[in-house]
Amino acid sequence: MEINEITETIIRAAIAVHRDLVCWNRPIRLAALRTRGAWAPRGNGKAMPVMYKGNVLDCGYRLDLLVERSVIVELKVVEPLSPIHAAQLLTYLKLSGHHVGLLINFNVRLLRDGLRRLVLDLPE
Repeated sequence: MEINEITETIIRAAIAVHRDLVCWNRPIRLAALRTRGAWAPRGNGKAMPVMYKGNVLDCGYRLDLLVERSVIVELKVVEPLSPIHAAQLLTYLKLSGHHVGLLINFNVRLLRDGLRRLVLDLPE
């Protein structure tokens, strides 16, 4: 799948879950993505190691979701999103080497108001 197709699939799944259930728990989000053909392993939410000068650092970073091995999804239930949330996702993108991330806040009336797509140095 192409990056734009992946993010569209993730957003459609998030909208469906937000509309139907309002709660966004792990089994539901994985099922919503899988029914739309996106690959999201059950092992998501695990620690993301950081390499610095040849050393592995355990910094406690955890990705909420990594979809199709290319899009990082950071889930929030806050009011409202703040710049620190975008900074968190940008940090994950930089440390992981991925280029596209979605920040999704479920504490909104319309999910489109809680969506942010962040792109970091996307190669051509």
